[in-house]
Amino acid sequence: MTSFWLRAFPIMLGALCVLAIAYRYYSAFLAYRVLGLDSGRKTAAHTHYDGTNYHPTNRWVLFGHHFAAIAGAGPLIGPVLAAQFGFLPGFLWLLIGVVLAGAVQDLIILFASTRRGGKSLAEIARQEIGPVAGVTTAIAVLFIIIVALAGLGLAVVNALRESSWGIFTIGCSIPLALFVGLYMYRFRKGKIAEASVIGVVGLLLAVFFGRVIPQTPLGPALTLSEHQVTYAMAAYGFIASVLPVWLLLCPRDYLSSYMKVGTIALLIVGLLWVNPPLHQPMLSRYISGGGPIIPGKLFPFVFVTIACGAISGFHALVGSGTTPKMIDNERDIRPIGYGAMLMEGLVGITALVACSALYPADYFAINVAPAKFAGLGMTPVNLPVLAQQVGENVTGRTGGAVSLAIGMAQVFSSLPGMRNLMSYWYHFAIMFEALFILTTIDTGTRVARFIVQEFLGRVYRPFERTDWLPGTLLSSALVVGAWVYFILTGSVSTIWPMFGIANQLLAVIALCVGTTVLINMGKARYAWVTLVPMVFVAVTTLTAGWQSIWQNFLPLAAQSGKAFVGILNAALTGFMMVCTLVIIVHSALRWVGKYRLSQFDLLESRF
Repeated sequence: MTSFWLRAFPIMLGALCVLAIAYRYYSAFLAYRVLGLDSGRKTAAHTHYDGTNYHPTNRWVLFGHHFAAIAGAGPLIGPVLAAQFGFLPGFLWLLIGVVLAGAVQDLIILFASTRRGGKSLAEIARQEIGPVAGVTTAIAVLFIIIVALAGLGLAVVNALRESSWGIFTIGCSIPLALFVGLYMYRFRKGKIAEASVIGVVGLLLAVFFGRVIPQTPLGPALTLSEHQVTYAMAAYGFIASVLPVWLLLCPRDYLSSYMKVGTIALLIVGLLWVNPPLHQPMLSRYISGGGPIIPGKLFPFVFVTIACGAISGFHALVGSGTTPKMIDNERDIRPIGYGAMLMEGLVGITALVACSALYPADYFAINVAPAKFAGLGMTPVNLPVLAQQVGENVTGRTGGAVSLAIGMAQVFSSLPGMRNLMSYWYHFAIMFEALFILTTIDTGTRVARFIVQEFLGRVYRPFERTDWLPGTLLSSALVVGAWVYFILTGSVSTIWPMFGIANQLLAVIALCVGTTVLINMGKARYAWVTLVPMVFVAVTTLTAGWQSIWQNFLPLAAQSGKAFVGILNAALTGFMMVCTLVIIVHSALRWVGKYRLSQFDLLESRF
């Protein structure tokens, strides 16, 4: 019989208590003692208003956009893949990391960008650290965001391929978001509640009616291959990057946030009610390496595999991209910056608990290619029954999304009155995951487009204008083409580790910039809030990068037909590591110079 402490109820209750205490006390300390948020200060949304990118937005609508934009595949897929190492390491890092590292980074970067007119992370680095750091950050960010979008997009591809139900449901969300955007900002301006009801009901109807799609003439047309899903996603990312934020990006993220928060809340209730045992061991036999999903060891790969659920550099791009341009009042920075990240950490913990309720053999049968699974010496326990209940073949559906959807559906269908609705819950969970990921794809593509335009603007000035249509179209096409290439040529075992490393390296850069911002503000005595997590994340991620180059990417280059991909992955990982080290060194020199200047001023004042 499973121990009481190895069930979902005590684990979820403990996590909720820790996160609530962290928001109440630690975020207040950061927001008011360290940063000094000022509700009377005008924000960039008002001083730079243009109706396209700078637009004062209701706190909860913007919370929805920000949460939807930052909460992509990472908090869902990362913890699921990290379950390979066992339940305990991932759980501890998610809980500790989000409170002391991830939410701190998000809050401080959003504050810094809002105070600087919505400037990008690279521009803040240039102003606070110096021109070399600014250029290096811009180059690193561009490479990192493209790899991140590829890693996130791969999860969508593996979840939606050959699934006409999923394609129909996700496809319906796009015109629905356009309608909601027009409804809120044109037809019934300010009627947010009405638009919300229309949007949420529409999404639920799309899930319900999606079941009959495979039996209609639309079924074959919507049953897309991996490449077709990739190209469809590319088209969406391009269009979303070009249209005004109020028309598609913000309402779609807002609607998605309802589904995300609502589904996670329901999943938490389900886990507390059903209280399933955790079949995944606390520590697995793969902690020393050789795992079938992520080939590395527990240290340092559990940290880069978990990625966004604990800390995510990608969030710094959103926090210095779209969100600061829409902050209506500085007091909104605390719930949006710190609160949204705590919510994402909770998503990661919930995903980890849900997938850990699967038997290990079932978990690996889903997340490992059939040929590799045959060599593990495992026999699936409930998988044939689960596949029959969801109505799809789920064996070898790598990437984490499918195993999480089955874990969620298993919990939901165990609730009173839900026993025969497994297939609905599974496809609802797939839609839920895809919405998570696509809202990061659209925001990420837009942020990358801003960075590309900043670069091209050095050559041809009009590119700097984010409202110049030719520049918008060209830069969006370049960004989309780059991340699509990685999806078409990569796999989970190559893209996800590189995504995790890139994402965590960007977090190191963001924490480095945040530390410099605090020191330059005269708050050096509080610099530990960013410096301590920066050192920890730098050590773990640089170690993971070094090991990946020699143990994953270069061996891949020796395989037939994989030489270019392996060398490119190794080169990009090495390049991102060098960029990070350059920024750390320049930042440290800046800190030392600032300290010496303060000591000189102190000495001078005495005489």
